[in-house]
Amino acid sequence: MPRHGSDVHAGTRRVLEAKGIPCPRRAARLVRREDYDTYDVIAAMDEENMRDLSRLFGGDPARKCRLLLSFAGEDREVADPWYTGDFEKTYRDVVRGCEALLAFLSVR
Repeated sequence: MPRHGSDVHAGTRRVLEAKGIPCPRRAARLVRREDYDTYDVIAAMDEENMRDLSRLFGGDPARKCRLLLSFAGEDREVADPWYTGDFEKTYRDVVRGCEALLAFLSVR
């Protein structure tokens, strides 16, 4: 996983470039405890992230945390290319989850 401010992973870059999606240098920040009070929805890529969020937030009493693909009606994690080597599948999962998340947010 890229560190704060690092370049996009080469496998990810190849998939994005093939689809004409720019991938300039990115920066990220860690989720903070106060994010639970700030945001209505918090999406995670996998169960490990969900456990980390639950520990950080002291549970999820308002049920704000969900797996990204749950918005698409799927009860599974986003395919992790670190283990699968399949960056295309990860791309498809992320697009599917994000499109469904956008649809979910647009009707709220």
